[in-house]
Amino acid sequence: MVTVCLALTALLVCAAVASAQPLSPVVEAEETVYSYTPADNGADPMWCWGSTCLARVGEDLFASGLETLPNAKPLNNVRWLLFQREAQGGWQLLQADPRDRTRAPCPLAGFADGRLLMSVNPTLVTDPQHEGGGPARPEILGFSAANPQAPPRHILPALEGEPSFNDHSYRTFSADGATGEAILFQNIGYDGSHWALLDRSGDTVKTGYLQWPALRAGDIEPYGGARCRVNYPNVFLRNRAVYLCGGAAFDNWDRVTDPVAQKALMGRQWGNRWRRLFFTWSPDVTTAPWRDWVEISNTMATGGWLFPGDLWLDDTGLVHLLWFEGPIDLRLRNAHFLDITHRPNTIMYAQVRDGRVLRRQALLAGGEGSGPLVPESKPRFHIAPGGRLFVVYCASDFVPPKQRTYTNWIAEIGPDGAPGEPVKLPLQTPLRDFFTATPRGGAAPSWVLDLLGRRVGSQNTIHYARVRLGL
Repeated sequence: MVTVCLALTALLVCAAVASAQPLSPVVEAEETVYSYTPADNGADPMWCWGSTCLARVGEDLFASGLETLPNAKPLNNVRWLLFQREAQGGWQLLQADPRDRTRAPCPLAGFADGRLLMSVNPTLVTDPQHEGGGPARPEILGFSAANPQAPPRHILPALEGEPSFNDHSYRTFSADGATGEAILFQNIGYDGSHWALLDRSGDTVKTGYLQWPALRAGDIEPYGGARCRVNYPNVFLRNRAVYLCGGAAFDNWDRVTDPVAQKALMGRQWGNRWRRLFFTWSPDVTTAPWRDWVEISNTMATGGWLFPGDLWLDDTGLVHLLWFEGPIDLRLRNAHFLDITHRPNTIMYAQVRDGRVLRRQALLAGGEGSGPLVPESKPRFHIAPGGRLFVVYCASDFVPPKQRTYTNWIAEIGPDGAPGEPVKLPLQTPLRDFFTATPRGGAAPSWVLDLLGRRVGSQNTIHYARVRLGL
C-alpha cells in the first residue's frame, strides 16, 4: 500500500484510515455556471479565497458571481450576480445588483431555515466613470431560498466606531449553520480588521477590532505598514467561538537583508510574496478577548511563499489547518540563487489545540528536487457525516506546463492525523482552483462534494462539479 501511495503522490505519507467503507467517488455533474469579462481591477470571481461563493440550503445550491460593467471604469466596475442550480441540472441567473457597483466577489452563507446571506461592499462613488477606488459601505443581503428572486433585505452591520472602508475590503464572511449566526471581518488600513457578529435575525450582537501581529525586526511590509497584514483568512464560527488563520505578505526573506539588494531582489516583480501564516481565536467573541497570535508556518528561509487553504474545528475542539507552500520564483532562483535546488509545491497540514501546534506535516510535495506529482491549488477540506475529514486538491505531473496533465484528488485524514491513500476524482475536466459548499459557509456535512471554480485550460468561465463520494 505504501509503495502504491508514494507512486501516486510523491511524499504523501500513507496510513490506514480507520474505516470499513473506502471511497468510491462518482461524478454526477460537470456544468458551466457563467462566463465573465475580466474587470482589470485587481480582483476576479475567485478573489475571496478565505470565504466561499457556493452555498447549499437543503437541496438547493446557490452561487454568487461577478459581471463586468462595460460603461464603468475600474476599480469599481463589476456587480454581483446570484445563480441557482436547477433540479434537472444547469444554472439559472436569479438576480443581478440593480443599483450598485463594487470591486471584489461577494461571499455567500446558507442556513437550513432557508436564509441565504451575501456579503457585499458597494462603492459610495456615484460616478461610474471615476477611475480608481474610493469609499465603500459593508452590507449583508438577505435572500430567501424559497423565493430567491425576491428583492433582498439590506442589513447594515453596526461596526465599532466610524471606520472608513474602501474598495480594497479584503473581507471574510463565515457562518454557523447550527445557530444561524454569521460573522463578517473587513480589513481597514494596515493595522487590523473590524468584525461584526450577526444573529439569525440579522441584528449585530457584538462588534470589535482585531489587531494584527507586530512586525519582527527586519520585516518589510509591502505597503509600509507597522504590522503583519493578515489577509484572506479562513474563519470558522461555532457557538460564538471564532478561529482565524490567514497569510501575511513581506518584501524580505532571510537571504536578502542588504537594503540595496532588497530593492533589486524583492517585491512583486519576483512573484508571490505571502510568507507567514498566522492563527488566532476567541472562545467566545461576545465575552472573551482574542488570544495571542500563533505563527503556524513561514517561508522566510527559502524565499518561497504560502497561502491559507482551509480550517476545520472537530467535535473534540481540535483545530485542523490546511495551507499551500510554493517555492522561490524560478526567475529569481536562476538569476541569483542557483544553490537552491529544492523547489517543491507542498500541501501542508497542522493540528492546533489551545494555541499549541500539536502536529505539522507535509501531505504532498512535488516539483524540482521532490516528487513527480505537484500540488497546483489551495487545498480544501471536505467534511462528511460522522465528522470524517477529507482533503481535496488539484495536482499535475512534473513536466513542462504545456504538457501537464491535471487531476483532482481526495484523501481522508484519520483520527490520528495521518492521511490515507488518495483517491482520484474522475472529472472529465479537473478544477484547478475551487470553492466548496463548506460548513464555514453554513453547509451541513455531506457525502456529496460540491465544487465551484475554474477548469484547467478554461479562461474566464466559472464551472461547477458534483461528486458523490459513494458511501
